[in-house]
Amino acid sequence: MEINWSDFEKVELRAGTILEVLDFPEARKPAYKIKVDFGDLGIKWSSAQITFHYQKEDLIGKQIVGVVNFPKKQIGKFMSEFLVTGFADEDGNIVLTTLDKAVPNGSRMM
Repeated sequence: MEINWSDFEKVELRAGTILEVLDFPEARKPAYKIKVDFGDLGIKWSSAQITFHYQKEDLIGKQIVGVVNFPKKQIGKFMSEFLVTGFADEDGNIVLTTLDKAVPNGSRMM
């Protein structure tokens, strides 16, 4: 399906740095709770099914891409405030969308 530029502009893809990672044992599929600094947009939490490729301690300080303008989503007793972006590998395990050079937290994808 083709979209136009104004459709794409509605999606706020922003850079943020992971500050904290917690286990999420209540999730249906293995996941972490992650706390991310999005600069002027603030600190936000989300869950991410990224336990196959990533250890909690390796995620701290990693700069990722998140969608920050979706409504909050209740996941069990946890409230997800943004969507973590990534791609599935050949086995369906998620690989995070990350930046190879640092940009200011909250920067919008162009």
